[in-house]
Amino acid sequence: FEIANTGPEDIALLHFTSGTTGKPKGAMHVHEAVVAHNITGKLVLDLQEGDTYWCTADPGWVTGTSYGIIAPMTNAVTMVVSEAEYDAAAWYQLLQDEAVNVWYTAPTAIRMLMKSGRELPGSYDLSSLRFMASVGEPLNPEAVVWSNEVFGMPFHDNWWQTETGGIMIANFASLPVKPGSMGKPLPGIHAGIVKSNNAGVEELHVPGEVGELALRSGWPSMMRGYLNEEERYQKCFSNGWYLSGDLAMRDADGYYWFVGRGDDVIKSAGHLIGPFEVESALMEHEAVAEAAVIGLPDETAGEVVKAYVELKSGYAADEDMILDIL
Repeated sequence: FEIANTGPEDIALLHFTSGTTGKPKGAMHVHEAVVAHNITGKLVLDLQEGDTYWCTADPGWVTGTSYGIIAPMTNAVTMVVSEAEYDAAAWYQLLQDEAVNVWYTAPTAIRMLMKSGRELPGSYDLSSLRFMASVGEPLNPEAVVWSNEVFGMPFHDNWWQTETGGIMIANFASLPVKPGSMGKPLPGIHAGIVKSNNAGVEELHVPGEVGELALRSGWPSMMRGYLNEEERYQKCFSNGWYLSGDLAMRDADGYYWFVGRGDDVIKSAGHLIGPFEVESALMEHEAVAEAAVIGLPDETAGEVVKAYVELKSGYAADEDMILDIL
């Protein structure tokens, strides 16, 4: 085939991403994005020569494309792709049979593995595993503690979006993991916590202050636009910052912590409550396998916190359990 003559700023692909409202947006990414996929594969996923790597994301999703195909391909590692539906035993069997060294998966999958019990992974030889990472939604602290106990190593959470094109904040192999934290920005990435004002946005510098997670524009995999929606694209930027729409805080050590989506925070009796924080608290209960938290309208408080909880097998959903979880 004749190869097209392309430049770094030519459009390479479109990733469609859904927001909480409106039609999905087509994020335009250019050929230069491969630079970010390659280096983040090295720095974040610790891909090394001779590795066998498994990214569990469907290749049709942004993670499955960027980190299931492009990052491992440009780092010349062996890629595992499985089309089978999730099954805990089959996943452990695959990790064993393919002697996977680096494993990249999602918090929901990790919580499902937790639900299947601590004994099951002990039936398989997982000694080839060197590094485990997670993305797609915030990783509960309990999952990090569990993975340390079961695998002898933590899952390393990281943060990025369809719009950023690649991993921006991560728990690196070289740094201690703080369970529940997204980690630190990559080299060359200037992240900050900002709040809106009359002049646009200003950066917050006090550790623990909650604001919108923002990135200074200009990295190689940054989206170059939304397909046919220039106005929508421009609203993502202010004063040189890309505004993620995620609320977060930065601690005194420079680690970033997810609080909630800007349009997903529950305001109850004057308090701003991040659903993820409540879900993490619920996950600490020995009977809880999965939890989802929303806000319900309330005449007095504005909103009240509502939790949906799935129990592990062997626990009864009776009144005593409800009170204990509350």
